Amino acid sequence: MLAERTGYIIWVSDLKAARNLDKYGTVHYVSRKMHYIVMYVNADKAEETVRNIQRLSYVKKVERSFRNELKTEYEKDIPDKTSYYGL
Repeated sequence: MLAERTGYIIWVSDLKAARNLDKYGTVHYVSRKMHYIVMYVNADKAEETVRNIQRLSYVKKVERSFRNELKTEYEKDIPDKTSYYGL
């Protein structure tokens, strides 16, 4: 069974030092231009992990990602009209 994961956006000042973030969770994306990292950590230890990450000298700011709270299943109230325009 997969563990519940929480996403975080971590703004950093030094990308070379940010390689060490791999030990706190799974690094999903690294933006070299804007100096941020998207990573996922276990939800049950998320608060403790974020406190440890914020103590690092190269971390500017940590933001929680709300991607898992977005609605991804959509419903149609209007019927699909593409079937009327068939060949």
